[in-house]
Amino acid sequence: MSKQPTFDPRLDIVFERFVDAPPQLVWEALTKPEHIKEWYMPKAWGRVSRCEMDPRPGGVFGIDIVVGDGQEVPNLGCILEAVPRERLVWTSMLFPGYRPAVFDDIPITAIMTLEPAGTGTRYVFTALHRNEADVAANQESGWKEGTDIALDQLVAHVASIR
Repeated sequence: MSKQPTFDPRLDIVFERFVDAPPQLVWEALTKPEHIKEWYMPKAWGRVSRCEMDPRPGGVFGIDIVVGDGQEVPNLGCILEAVPRERLVWTSMLFPGYRPAVFDDIPITAIMTLEPAGTGTRYVFTALHRNEADVAANQESGWKEGTDIALDQLVAHVASIR
């Protein structure tokens, strides 16, 4: 397993949840489109319209959402690392196949780790940002709040499929 980067509170936002299910089930919820569609977007805010996931280095991380006003927002990134049941790393700074990305959003690199914890899984999602301005913009835009809601939905979804 790769070493976790040092957390920098000026540049990173960390979310943590306990999921009352084994890492295998949490991994499936994080990597299988039929599960991602159920939890990724806060239900009161919109929905996932398309999801494509190829959990291998260079693979696609693609989740398009439709927001409340009907606007479709594409999200495309590249998987950097995938260790089943342990770690998934992706970035919006690259397109699949490590192609340089062109984007008009705040880019992040996401590190998701899964660790067995008692009868369940400790899930940690760390969003690495380029600079403090990007962190502030993500906090002000509602992204952080939306991610908190989505992670609560992830926990509930995993419980419903357990």
